[in-house]
Amino acid sequence: MPGDGTVRPVEFPPIVQPDLKAHREAVARRLAPTGPAGSLGRLEELGVWLAACQGVCPPRPPDRPRVVLFAGDHGIAARVSTNPLEVTAELVTTVLTGGAAVNVLATAVGATVRVVDMAVDADTPAAVGEHKVRRSSEPIDVADALSAQEATAAVQAGRAVADDEVDGGADLLVAGDLGAGASTPAAVLVAALTGAEPVAVNGFDGGMDGGRDGGINSGVDDGIDDGVDGGIDDAAWMRRTVAIRDALRRARPVITDPIALLRTAGGADLAAMAGFLAQAAARRTPVLLDGLVVGAAAMVAEELAPGARDWWLAGHRSAEPAHDLVLGHLQLTPLLDLGMRRGQATGALAALPLVHLAARLAARS
Repeated sequence: MPGDGTVRPVEFPPIVQPDLKAHREAVARRLAPTGPAGSLGRLEELGVWLAACQGVCPPRPPDRPRVVLFAGDHGIAARVSTNPLEVTAELVTTVLTGGAAVNVLATAVGATVRVVDMAVDADTPAAVGEHKVRRSSEPIDVADALSAQEATAAVQAGRAVADDEVDGGADLLVAGDLGAGASTPAAVLVAALTGAEPVAVNGFDGGMDGGRDGGINSGVDDGIDDGVDGGIDDAAWMRRTVAIRDALRRARPVITDPIALLRTAGGADLAAMAGFLAQAAARRTPVLLDGLVVGAAAMVAEELAPGARDWWLAGHRSAEPAHDLVLGHLQLTPLLDLGMRRGQATGALAALPLVHLAARLAARS
């Protein structure tokens, strides 16, 4: 950031697409007489994608997958969430001590976990707070989430984190969210970039079979569990819809400017994730995407660095209804559909074993 307070534009280099030669070799290998071509379905396609990303055929199973959780609270949570902001700091501690679901899953699949505090509304350990730009964001229905300087700093922070991880040897990255209120700005970003209406990204019946009467997805934003297990009533659903509507009105005038969109309707965690995902593609490193919040950041990252999506794989389909819009917009087909809505990279980690299986199958002679 310049010392005089001015904001320099954020620019990413042109994205180099995954290696075409390795892609062709992997496709040809699929056609070798080891079984009917296509009989292993998505696993074969996944092996081809991984070979192209690694630039080698057959591909190697990722041996240093790295999860990065971007933590941040959102001012809108006070209007739409049942979880207090204090929960985020507690959850950061739980992850750091190895007691969260993400830790269990990561250990099981051979991944390691890093937490980056971008805007937690509390003090956190110095080890996770190097890139913190503020405490919480502003309520996006009435104010910009961030200042221009904060939005730019957050994107650049995500970019720096991606460089740190790739330079440290990570060969597959997994982004995750951690914080109260994150899925409301995510829903606004999705609506802004797809032209969807607030009710479509909020979900009247919660997508699969939940919604206002509970079930798989309640439609309430808490960013920690992408919903509340007990369900919500009509009034709570309407409050969130109105908040999304008002934030969307503020976001639509800036939809052609990704940084302005993150400033207006995102948050520091979403901005950092967008920078992280764009830079991972610039560094030719494959990424396994999680659910709605990461997906919304990915949509903005694709605006920042067109073509970045070719380096990403959708780990799963979230129970949040807006996630279907994300997948359609990015033209990604998820590997799993388990009704998960936790966030925190859990859905992506559940899919990671499939990446390993695909690599080993692609290497068979």
